[in-house]
Amino acid sequence: MGDAIGQMLASAVGIAISPLPLIAVILMLATPKGRANGTAFTAGWVSSLAVLVAVVVLAGSGADAATGDGEPATWTGWLKLALGALFLLMGVKQIRDRPREGHDAEPPGWMKAIDSFTPGKSAGLAAALAVANPKNLVLAVGGAVSIASSTASAGGKTVAAVLMVAIASLCTVLPLGVYLVGGAKSTKVLGDWKAWMPPTMRRL
Repeated sequence: MGDAIGQMLASAVGIAISPLPLIAVILMLATPKGRANGTAFTAGWVSSLAVLVAVVVLAGSGADAATGDGEPATWTGWLKLALGALFLLMGVKQIRDRPREGHDAEPPGWMKAIDSFTPGKSAGLAAALAVANPKNLVLAVGGAVSIASSTASAGGKTVAAVLMVAIASLCTVLPLGVYLVGGAKSTKVLGDWKAWMPPTMRRL
């Protein structure tokens, strides 16, 4: 089990530090429907990520991601190499698409309409950011394949998959938890987090 957890940890942390879901849930919690929309967003994020990881782990295990001697199958190495190359290409594209100096990046359209979101739309946005966002998709698939190709037992892989989803969901669970249990202090804490955002997003 330790092998499975160690291999997926980098992917889980990479998803957890994704700025978009963190920004989305903080902005939602600042709206009149903050409690309902923030809860729906977090539930949508966790459930979508859990389904994706479970499907990949089960499919990989069924496709003999680990050989008889406990080594990862050759195809898993090629898949990780392809995912790494895709991740590199996305990084290059992001650098090339940066706004010119002195210009602010235009925020996504959903950020401008976030005050009018319903819980259903919030959950749908979370699902899109969790599994349709190329960066998170690559990291989630890579981490799940690492679990599938590990030497862990079925139970160990299940624990590793649950831990992966839990760690990767900290970006949404933590702000919601602060909002729900922080009382009056949560307003200041979330306000400080919002002040960390780029200026164009703080004005939404």
